[in-house]
Amino acid sequence: MAGKRSKPNEIYITRIYDAPVSVVWDAWTDPAKVALWWGPRGFTLTTHSKDLRVGGSWAYTMHGPDGVDYENKTIYHEVEKHSRLVYDHGGNDDRPPLFRVTVEFSEIKGKTKMEMTMALATPEAAVQTKAFIKKAGGDSTWDRLAEYLGKTSSGKEKFVINRSFAVPLETMFDMWTDPKHVAQWLPPTGFRMEYLKADIRPGGGSFYCMMNDTGIKMYGRAQYLEIVRPYRIVYTQQFCDDKNEKVTRHPMAPTWPATMLTVVTLAVEGGGEDEGEDEGRTRVTIEWETHGDVMPEELATFVAARGGMTQGWTGSFDKLEEYLLRV
Repeated sequence: MAGKRSKPNEIYITRIYDAPVSVVWDAWTDPAKVALWWGPRGFTLTTHSKDLRVGGSWAYTMHGPDGVDYENKTIYHEVEKHSRLVYDHGGNDDRPPLFRVTVEFSEIKGKTKMEMTMALATPEAAVQTKAFIKKAGGDSTWDRLAEYLGKTSSGKEKFVINRSFAVPLETMFDMWTDPKHVAQWLPPTGFRMEYLKADIRPGGGSFYCMMNDTGIKMYGRAQYLEIVRPYRIVYTQQFCDDKNEKVTRHPMAPTWPATMLTVVTLAVEGGGEDEGEDEGRTRVTIEWETHGDVMPEELATFVAARGGMTQGWTGSFDKLEEYLLRV
């Protein structure tokens, strides 16, 4: 499957995980481990039985945040350890599966490339399913896997979110490093952004204000630690006052960590930094974590806020998608 693009009746997903193939495989196949990340944010999982072999099945219940349960039974057609899974997804004893999934795992410089294809009956069914997945936040499943793997390897709590955009890599890099572009899409939904100072380079910093129509103003600053065109941007963020950039607390969340570290990774969709497959699309990966000294209650606030972070970044990404149509 490596190197191919999806057919009209297929949905194709690719991710690079900073973990060996064996660790990613175990996260997928060990019921105790998969329960820690499987499903959209807010969902939990109960496994009733799992028989990982050709002809075997995985029976489980997804518990939605609204209290609704979703019964599922996965049927395995191919199982190649550390390499490949093929299975039917979304069915149960009283209904047929929704689609067939093929997942391949391959090693790239000590990391794992996961390629997934969901094959549906028709192109129309693929369009409908893709829209349903987006509405349900289904793509956050693969972000939760990244968070789980990160915590397993480093012990750190992270927030991860991905989005693919129909623009080349260089264009997306400009969206993140040119202040006139950043201000148009980065603020939360309902807010505007104004840069009071902008020196976006390694060792540089920015000072900005975010405001809405109700009179709320939030000042913040960013310090840029690493910028590698066109692949990577690393910076810290802090709330601060409006006069001398003195660090303050989140105006609406006093136990929010004082300093956050943001790592932005840009890659040609379908590949790593050096192995692009579609030069017209760029995948954006955001990794967010606390930085410096952090109190237990601050870390707890951060972990509990992942749902809100997903909502916030999704709103910003939606604005970026709209903005890209105008520039």
